[in-house]
Amino acid sequence: MTDSARQLARSILTGFERHFSFFQEITSVARERFEEADWDGVRAAAAKRISFYDKRVRETVEKLRGSFGIEHLNERLWQEVKSIYTGLLSHHSRPELAETFYNSVFCQLFERKYFNNDNIFVESVVDREALAQRYRGFMSFHPRDGGLETSIWEILSAFYFNVAYEDLDRDAERIAEALRERSPFGAGNMDELRVDVLEFPFFRNKAAYIIGRVVKGEQSHPFIVPLINNEQGGIYADTLLTTEDEAEAVFSFARAYFLVKTPVPAATVAFLHDIMPEKPIAEIYMAIGFQKQAKNDFYRDFLNHLAASDDTFEVAPGTRGLVMAVFTLPSYPYVFKVMRDRFPPQKQVTPELVRKRYLQVKMHDRVGRMADTLEFSDVAFPLKRFSPELLEELKGQIPEKMEIEGDVLFIRHMYIEKRMVPLNVYLEDAPPEKARTALDDWGRAIKQLMAVNIFPGDLLFKNFGVTSSGKVVFYDYDEICYLTECNFRKIPPPRTPEDELSSEPWYAVGPHDIFPEEFPTFLTTDPQQRRLLRELHPELFDYSYWQQRQKEVENGVYGDVFPYPRRVRFPRPEAAPAQDLATAE
Repeated sequence: MTDSARQLARSILTGFERHFSFFQEITSVARERFEEADWDGVRAAAAKRISFYDKRVRETVEKLRGSFGIEHLNERLWQEVKSIYTGLLSHHSRPELAETFYNSVFCQLFERKYFNNDNIFVESVVDREALAQRYRGFMSFHPRDGGLETSIWEILSAFYFNVAYEDLDRDAERIAEALRERSPFGAGNMDELRVDVLEFPFFRNKAAYIIGRVVKGEQSHPFIVPLINNEQGGIYADTLLTTEDEAEAVFSFARAYFLVKTPVPAATVAFLHDIMPEKPIAEIYMAIGFQKQAKNDFYRDFLNHLAASDDTFEVAPGTRGLVMAVFTLPSYPYVFKVMRDRFPPQKQVTPELVRKRYLQVKMHDRVGRMADTLEFSDVAFPLKRFSPELLEELKGQIPEKMEIEGDVLFIRHMYIEKRMVPLNVYLEDAPPEKARTALDDWGRAIKQLMAVNIFPGDLLFKNFGVTSSGKVVFYDYDEICYLTECNFRKIPPPRTPEDELSSEPWYAVGPHDIFPEEFPTFLTTDPQQRRLLRELHPELFDYSYWQQRQKEVENGVYGDVFPYPRRVRFPRPEAAPAQDLATAE
């Protein structure tokens, strides 16, 4: 049996190595795309990479079934396979990812009842801290050796882009000056500082990010420099970010994943966690493209939280959805969304279309305005933690997707998202100034989504959430579509007085027709909110504005949406482009 176990273990690890090789290959292309200002290529690479994992898992499963004739589980054999596999990972650079790949293969091969720590890595055996200590993964620069400007100049020069800087000396001076002004350590003696910078740049959308930290004694703070390609043969430093909040905005759960080379992911994650200590490890893995590892770490954290808490799951606050049943655990900052077994007639969607739209969002540029989701199958919950009211509601809404076995409730398929306050709920209690700010940010969110060819479909406030930092994020995707698929129209004038008084439209309406002038009417019945919307974003209710944005997208013109405000950006000699939407953060 040992020979068979060894061959199975090695076959699974070979499948993982094949996956990671493809993953790193497409990630490496991001540098070239950035240097060539090939933004469509960057987006395509990021989307393509997401599907790699499942393909490699399927290939490995097919190989195991074909080569070893696997039909039923021999637990003794597979426990030996797991033991041998664990040994193979003892000197591996990416053991936590390899564990997750093993779990994925096993779970596709066998039934749910075998998903326990004897057979899979429910608990990891990897010492990630030791991995991070063994592999440095960053470069260190010391201002005492030649001054702060010289150190910054060396940092900018260390990445060997095939595109020259517009003005390297200028950018070094600007960053040094900004560090003196913005560093939490103050403008004291910079010779006491050390600047650590991760050895590979992070690529996303139109920028390459230098990610580092400034260290003084036992304290540190972020050092993040976004580099922009001017599309005229030069790159420049756009700003310097130095706070934990700014770092978390760059690595937001509502943004697309970075493309970055990570020879030892645990070391990269440890570095990022040092500059964002409040950010969950799962979200950091997610931000650098390891969404399956993020799921694994999330579930482990969730199990630990369940063991350490005693509150019960309850219906999530807000308006009940027509497509999803949503519940939450008050002590845990996430919501659990399960597709209803049946949709009401007014929802012209199918379960397959809803899944497709959630995948579309995951693969799209989310510009900080669409929440990322973790998709799970066969999730086990302790039955005793469900309130009677919630359990009764789930039995009525998702009976075909839930199953009770003893004291465990299984849900066959679900999405998990960061919990936010629904915008309509937020507006009910918000003081006037905060309500104005939220409505203004809602409008900016719509414009930023337009800039990347997204129309939310249902603009109602209940489909948007307000984060803990006050940012408005879209999270209901069952009616989402591309902006270019819509037909924005002006309501034609009534033909007769009877037309004007009619409750039915006097004009033909196609399936993709949208009339922006109607938006204020169905968005809110509150006259103050309507007045604010017209005051803050009047163009959103003008069909010609939407048509113009459509033309820009069709011509390949995308708005620039940066994860930091315009006020912190270094000045540029030319005027800011009309569609620079950086002010939204």
